Amino acid sequence: MYLMQASLLVIGIAGTVIALDRSTGQEVWRTKLKGDFVNVSLQSSDVYATGSGEIYCLDSTTGQIRWHNELKGLGRGLITIAGSDNQVVLRERKTRDEAQSAPIVTA
Repeated sequence: MYLMQASLLVIGIAGTVIALDRSTGQEVWRTKLKGDFVNVSLQSSDVYATGSGEIYCLDSTTGQIRWHNELKGLGRGLITIAGSDNQVVLRERKTRDEAQSAPIVTA
């Protein structure tokens, strides 16, 4: 699942979370949320997304909503999400760097 995440670019636009394949730009999945502005954060195997004062947890491989919290009593303002899980990106970068620096063996 980590490789899948590293290959996705997750964006929020017009009340929708969209995952694109980083290498081709092709859409992998799309999930409609409430509101217009969507804030997203990719952490471990989850995508956290906010819209219209509510927060959602989406499966990063399918976009399916795992859970949703209306954050009742807090209004409909913009929500920011703190923290991120950079381990996926760092692991992918390390793998690529090691592959590029490996000696080429010819017969």
